[in-house]
Amino acid sequence: MTKSRVEAFSDGVVAILITIMVLELRVPNGADWNALRPLAPTFLAYVLSFVNLGIYWNNHHHLLHAATRVNGRVMWANLHLLFWLSLIPFTTAWMGEHHTAPLPTAVYGGVLICAALAYTVLVRSLLALEGPHSKLAKAIGGDAKGYVSLALYAVAIAISFLVPVIADALYLTVALIWFVPDRRIEARE
Repeated sequence: MTKSRVEAFSDGVVAILITIMVLELRVPNGADWNALRPLAPTFLAYVLSFVNLGIYWNNHHHLLHAATRVNGRVMWANLHLLFWLSLIPFTTAWMGEHHTAPLPTAVYGGVLICAALAYTVLVRSLLALEGPHSKLAKAIGGDAKGYVSLALYAVAIAISFLVPVIADALYLTVALIWFVPDRRIEARE
């Protein structure tokens, strides 16, 4: 299988996930600004998840573009990532509906940290295939941004049981850290 097929399949999955999320948004029960207020938590959860999926889609594109080939291990690592990303619409809807509840906020963070770990597995699988002196290995480097993200997710999950809004702020912080595409890979393409 070529890496372009893996990328095309992944693109399709992310597009479907975004479509599922937008279909979960409900029409307000009224035609004025006050009717939108109860929908704000759900909409904000959607925006955060849309940004997170966009970040994965963008960085996944750059990652595969920098790779020269894929193998079975990479394909399974990619499916592992897509599995965790596929749970984002469910956890987004649950957290949006129960925005002050600790468990939905923690489960949302659990899916985010699992997706981040799965992305790390994908990166490591590609690095093992490409070799330590490859363009990709030089671009990835130490991956401090990835480790900081994992730590912030872990802290957010723990805090979600005490103050869910702080956990939400930490999830947003990680998204902001990654909002700009990973320049390490982009610069070496």
